[in-house]
Amino acid sequence: MTVMTEIYVLDKKVRLLQPEGGFRTSLDSVMLAAAVSAKAGQTVLDMGCGVGGASFCLLWRVEARLTGIDINEEYVALAQKNNELNGKAADFTAADIRHFDSPTFDHVMLNPPFFEAGAHLSSPDPGKAQANGHVDEDLSIRDWIKAAHRLVKSNGTMTIIYPGGGIDKILQSMGKSFGAIEIIPLWQREGAEAKRVIIRAIKDRQTPARILPGLILHQKDGSYTMEADSVLRSGNKI
Repeated sequence: MTVMTEIYVLDKKVRLLQPEGGFRTSLDSVMLAAAVSAKAGQTVLDMGCGVGGASFCLLWRVEARLTGIDINEEYVALAQKNNELNGKAADFTAADIRHFDSPTFDHVMLNPPFFEAGAHLSSPDPGKAQANGHVDEDLSIRDWIKAAHRLVKSNGTMTIIYPGGGIDKILQSMGKSFGAIEIIPLWQREGAEAKRVIIRAIKDRQTPARILPGLILHQKDGSYTMEADSVLRSGNKI
């Protein structure tokens, strides 16, 4: 039997059950949710939702109509339990992103595996291995972008968090299918490289891309900056 652990995020505003040894809800999940420009009543798809970490951070901030999909059935079952724990009415389904059939959404958010199959040392935990890197040799970041494009409405937004060194893969995968691209660097500290970036884009737009000011996460003493703290504790949007 899988051992579960209970955590709180957004300064205990969101409560989550997750596998003790599997994929962990992280700062990435909170930052991704903070960057989604959803409004109350709009539809949101969380692709690769895991146990729902990003989903519930978003739903704490805005009463959207959220659907989460993940290929890992155990994570989906936990997301459903977390739905009850947080008093929300989201819908979570076990599905492959390439074959998920649904009406289109106002917004799509995704925190995809960072590594291509065979390009990293895989975790012995199957769920963590699946979340951290593509296990399926035929699945790539291009498939995630293609699925997001298929599932979001025209003029709807896609929001993705990804390693800073992988921006080229995201932009190449988007091609001309998305525009009005906004790149938001997340720096560990002042003067450091951005290990993560958030990319927002709008389907069927041709507006030029912009690099936004971004967010410095840590002060010199290791504590969070005031700006990062307002997202991680107060649930403010980016």
